[in-house]
Amino acid sequence: MEASSSIEIARHTLLSCGIVLAIGTVAAFLAQRIRIPDVALSLIAGLAIGPQALGLVHIPADSALNEIIVLFGASYILFDGGAALRLPVLKQVWITIVVIATAGVVITAVITGIAAHFVFGVPLIVALLLGTTLASTDPATLIPIFRQIRIRERVAQTVISESAFNDAMGAILALTVVTVATGSGEFSLAHSLVALLEQSVIGIVAGIAFGYLASLLIAHERWAFLAEYAPLVTLVAVISAYFAADGLHASGFMAVFVFGIFIGNKEAFGFKMEAGEAQKLDEFVLTTAFIMRLFIFVLLGTQVDFNLMHQYWLGGVAVVTVLMLVARPVTVLLCAWPDRRAKWSFAELLLMCWTRETGVIPAALAGLLLGIKAPGAHLIASVTFVAILMTILIQAPTTEWLGRKLGLLDGDGR
Repeated sequence: MEASSSIEIARHTLLSCGIVLAIGTVAAFLAQRIRIPDVALSLIAGLAIGPQALGLVHIPADSALNEIIVLFGASYILFDGGAALRLPVLKQVWITIVVIATAGVVITAVITGIAAHFVFGVPLIVALLLGTTLASTDPATLIPIFRQIRIRERVAQTVISESAFNDAMGAILALTVVTVATGSGEFSLAHSLVALLEQSVIGIVAGIAFGYLASLLIAHERWAFLAEYAPLVTLVAVISAYFAADGLHASGFMAVFVFGIFIGNKEAFGFKMEAGEAQKLDEFVLTTAFIMRLFIFVLLGTQVDFNLMHQYWLGGVAVVTVLMLVARPVTVLLCAWPDRRAKWSFAELLLMCWTRETGVIPAALAGLLLGIKAPGAHLIASVTFVAILMTILIQAPTTEWLGRKLGLLDGDGR
């Protein structure tokens, strides 16, 4: 009886994954034809086939399968994004990245929290908890958008890097505020800064270490005896880098992102792959990241709780509008505009103001708050879903149009 039940669960899971892949592929094809990022149509497809619509797929957000897909998928997408970055560009804009991924998260959280306080009339600490949940941008959303839209290199790489590095800051902020909100601790600026520095350094070191080891095995002149297995080496290294950093209480996502940067710039560190093996690795990474993207955003759509959103949707739209049109522009102008080294133009700043999609990472934080029954958790989860829908369905499809209007698409000139 137990074996029969296990087989039935396996059949149901396999069928659900097949439906997600099929629907996601169709959505991606349509997105390509109408020239919008596929994450937007994947999310809509997920809404359509979820349990509250057609009911074709039901994989709960707290299920082991969903956790595996999100954890590995987000990690691999981050690795892919890091591999696309180039060190010369990062050297030019690193000050902006550091400031906007740290101080910028705080500025966004405070402005959004104040808006939530006045819109919903909740205690300020609960409103700030909502602000911190929404403050970090989402690399799993932004990386595929800039893979498909050829925005000027330094703008795209700044936004992608910010989204990767602000994950740790957003999580630390949210957990710090929740300890105050639940009365289990007091806010300590010094402790938060030390925790952020510690997580960042450990994550970066772990990423560099696994990047060097993987490069040694697949691209070293003498020791590359696993060159023909480069795709498998990167798979193992992504998982290992994440858990090595996570086991040391650092950001696993930061580790896999830095690992990607190392692999993508391995020639700068004296490593070189044969052309055929390099092409095989590139094709594998693109295909795997694409599959993970389909799974993540279709499943995210199926998990949107319309009943939860119903009570707070109007206030949620107001708060997210402030997040998009006030908090983000203020953050970008305060953090990026003073960077004399990068010398940002107004057009570049304007595009950065418009690209701050909310996705998997804030959704995971909201789910965590629901799990620990944090104050205002249902309100926070509801507004987070509104933010995901609004930013992905409004900002993602219009990024290319705005980039073209501002003259920031590749080939438009400097």
